Amino acid sequence: MSYKFQKYINREISWLQFNERVLQEAKDASTPLLERLIFLGIYSNNQDEFFRVRVATLNRILKLQEVHPSEDTEANPQKILKEIDQKISLLQTEFYNTYESIKIELANEKIHIIDETQLSAEQGIYVKKYFREEVRQHLFPIMLDQLYNFATLRDKSIYLAIDLKFSKQPGIEKYALIEIPTYRVSRFLILPSNGDNNKYIILLDDVIRYCLSDIFSIFGFDIYEAYTIKFTRDAELDLDNDVSKSYLEKISDSIKQRKRGATVRFVYDENIPLALLDRLVRKFTIKKKDTLKKGGKYHNFKDFMNFPLNLGDSSLRYEEVPKLYTKELSLSKRILDCIKKKDIMLHYPYQSFQYIIDLLREASIDPAVRSIKMTIYRAAKDSRVINALINAVRNGKEVTVYLELQARFDEEANIYWAGIMQEEGVKVIQNIPGYKVHCKLILIRRKENNENVYYACIGTGNPNEITSKIYVDEHLLTANKKIVSDVNKVFHLFEAKYNQPDFECLIVSPFKTRSFFIHQIDNEIRNAKKGKPAWMIIKLNNIVDDKIINKLYEASQANVNIKIIARGICVLVPGLPGISENIEAISIVDRYLEHSRIFVFCNNNDPKYFIGSADWMQRNFDHRIEVTTPIYDKKIQADLNEMLQIQLKDNVKARIISVTTPIEYKKTESEEKIRSQIEIYKYLKNK
Repeated sequence: MSYKFQKYINREISWLQFNERVLQEAKDASTPLLERLIFLGIYSNNQDEFFRVRVATLNRILKLQEVHPSEDTEANPQKILKEIDQKISLLQTEFYNTYESIKIELANEKIHIIDETQLSAEQGIYVKKYFREEVRQHLFPIMLDQLYNFATLRDKSIYLAIDLKFSKQPGIEKYALIEIPTYRVSRFLILPSNGDNNKYIILLDDVIRYCLSDIFSIFGFDIYEAYTIKFTRDAELDLDNDVSKSYLEKISDSIKQRKRGATVRFVYDENIPLALLDRLVRKFTIKKKDTLKKGGKYHNFKDFMNFPLNLGDSSLRYEEVPKLYTKELSLSKRILDCIKKKDIMLHYPYQSFQYIIDLLREASIDPAVRSIKMTIYRAAKDSRVINALINAVRNGKEVTVYLELQARFDEEANIYWAGIMQEEGVKVIQNIPGYKVHCKLILIRRKENNENVYYACIGTGNPNEITSKIYVDEHLLTANKKIVSDVNKVFHLFEAKYNQPDFECLIVSPFKTRSFFIHQIDNEIRNAKKGKPAWMIIKLNNIVDDKIINKLYEASQANVNIKIIARGICVLVPGLPGISENIEAISIVDRYLEHSRIFVFCNNNDPKYFIGSADWMQRNFDHRIEVTTPIYDKKIQADLNEMLQIQLKDNVKARIISVTTPIEYKKTESEEKIRSQIEIYKYLKNK
């Protein structure tokens, strides 16, 4: 595709460019060696989700257009799918080359990832023992000719397709499938050291390969060849319209359907015999050739996100960074009293998430607190947040939780938590028809001098003790009467089933988020045309909405200076002559996942600051309940400005967003190396 005059980057290609930047981190020699394996895992996990959601959606559109043809050639799904296939093929080659390179470097550090053919006699005995005691109980082979329902195979799992033969009867050949039980057993086994200082790791796949005789020899087979295969299914939920079913039942049924979704990708070991591959393809009724993808010996590299890091010296891992604490909150003072005095902002993962747990714990036992309300999009596996809410109920508080059951890939976990909380007496609100609730809110009502006083927490990301360790997010703690009144109205919106309230200061989707930001951009355009200072800084995950992008182009043409920090998808093209010359855009991919949404508008040198949950995408503007809040406190504004300026100066992990060079590192005139995540930590520490 020629990009010379392209006004927009295709959304899917932009996403693949983001994932290419993740792969860059795995290739980067400055990234600690074991952490580079983690980035391979992140890349692989991202790619799986891309196929399950985006490629699956394009396949659906393609199928629909076969019935109802479209004249929109730019949105031609067949053309996009072809370009995706070409891009992914190149990336996969790069991926496997990177993995082999990392293995060599690990070996130089006396850490060896070996397979079943490289085991010493002592290691072989150890593997056999481990297999019999820990692995075998989880294996349930399926003979391929007896498999009656392909839909019973899991799309997140990997399988060994096994070619079984008798040495005395070479004409007889059978095939079997074994699911590799990574959901029960670690993918990685650390082996005995052979009496030296070397560390040896073998993958669970190869443990099973080494021990196939333990399973199949009783049937007379004595020749075994095993090849890894993997399915990726369409993961979109299709909710039926049966009015007799509850919303929870509809979600549960849809999750079951997802497990039987259409195959969008079938990855296989490129060394698999053609006869076995043909048998698998026919058995699984895979009809489209472009669904078949050659791969290496191993799949599901997402498991490398959990690769053991307790190997080698500390230089092979990221340095442990102590969590920072803020002077505005202390163990000797009640958090609600501190919030009442002034607005406080917490910055994760630099600062401790424990403050949120402490806030909920304090509210749960404070006799003056009457109620706690909260939105939950994704909860941690062993959620202390939910435990604190349950404890509040036990202490006589009225607790209401809006739990989003359609949080993609967390639906089952959220259904589980909904049941737990309801059993404990938490009032759980499960849906607003037609909308996802994506805002991040906590509201605490306290009785003070016979009056209701409210305290709120508004965030850019989930109040989740796990993701707060790796996601860069901000949470505003406030007792500002205008803000907390509006937060209360948002919860009334949930409980009143979509009776739209009037908000005084919060910007709430789907009511006016797009129009509000367009108004702010228009204000900068007017100021620029009058010769006044005009600029804006936009930090978010994704920017896709065409209406707001066109408004940004208009602002650029009016000489408004625009800086964008977009981690993921950015379909806007910066630097186009006559269109976007005044727009610069970067993406920062580093140790932590940049997740916060921060918006600053010059406003004739009286800057307006906002943080919120919404990216600039159609779904965030029109199909979700999102909340963006103004930041009034001047000290918080100064902190946000300093952090944004540090990121804009990043010349280590910032990439220039561009059509032609999407992974080019940003260079600055400064010879000093500025790695923004390290510098922001230093700034907050010194503050």
